[in-house]
Amino acid sequence: MAPPTIADELVDEEKLDELAGMAVNELGAAYYAPLIVIGDRLGLYDALADGGPLLPVELAERTDTVEPYVTEWLAAGAAGGYVTYDSETGRYSLTPEQAALLADEDSPAFLAGGFQGLMGYQKRLSEIEADFRTGQGVGWHEQDEDVCHGTERFYRPSYETNLVDEWIPALDGMGARLRAGARVADVGCGHGASTIIMAEAFPDSEFVAIDYHDHSIEVARERAEETGVADRISFEVATAKEYDGADYDLVMMFDAYHDMGDPNGVASHVRETLADDGTWMLVEPFANDQIEDNLNPVGRAFYCASTMACVPNSLAQGGDPVLGAQAGEARLREVITEGGFARVRRATATPFNLVLEARP
Repeated sequence: MAPPTIADELVDEEKLDELAGMAVNELGAAYYAPLIVIGDRLGLYDALADGGPLLPVELAERTDTVEPYVTEWLAAGAAGGYVTYDSETGRYSLTPEQAALLADEDSPAFLAGGFQGLMGYQKRLSEIEADFRTGQGVGWHEQDEDVCHGTERFYRPSYETNLVDEWIPALDGMGARLRAGARVADVGCGHGASTIIMAEAFPDSEFVAIDYHDHSIEVARERAEETGVADRISFEVATAKEYDGADYDLVMMFDAYHDMGDPNGVASHVRETLADDGTWMLVEPFANDQIEDNLNPVGRAFYCASTMACVPNSLAQGGDPVLGAQAGEARLREVITEGGFARVRRATATPFNLVLEARP
């Protein structure tokens, strides 16, 4: 007689069926992720939003694509709830909500950039798998370009919605200083979305866009010229521990501090470059202080991204300490004060963002 297996003794069939059902749903979602990127790049969502309801052949004609691919792509989207199907007419369309999520890049709910970044992460999968054993890392500059572009597209709608109207007013007296003319450093600026938004809103202030990734600075410079604010922004290729300047009225970091290999050293350098009455604004992914309070869809997305990009970048820079994207306010406050700041407070928050104000 064969010995009993773990399945015989411990598995609850009802719970297993529930878990398997969840896994099948997750598998379908994972398969759909690259289709979102394809639809975004080929303009399929845009065409549906602008001209729907459409038959597959009509969408293919409008986007210069091939009907068999489009037919399957549409059905996959409808099965997942991202596209709407009319069984009586055989036509597909997007509801206003679906369009806001996948076709309107100015919508605060736009998420196609997040899926673009996800596809970029996976191109480093084998290397990051090996790093689980070696403890080595992958810098942001070593990630696929889709990671940088997708990350910007994921965060920019929130910055456009909240930065000027909500986050700056939440900082003590900073709005008036910016309107009067302030010196501002945007450290870890990436492609410069946050810097450009600020330069447009506060034309009398001077901005320095700083990032250690030279290609990102090139993109940021091009975007500033295209937007017409290049005269208000200077650019510097430097790390967060080594950038130049002093007496800044405001130093900003957007969803970057937790990626850095020496966050204590970064905090110390920010303190050295900040005016005595200046402000350091940190925008970080929203997180509660206890892991169990982050076990939700938003927390899962950030933990996953942190595993593939944030922690690898921190480890590539020495990782002392490694914060990760779900560090939480208490841990961030601890590291910031160790770096020389006397006052740290939560200025405001959104479901995706935690905004901290640090003062000397």
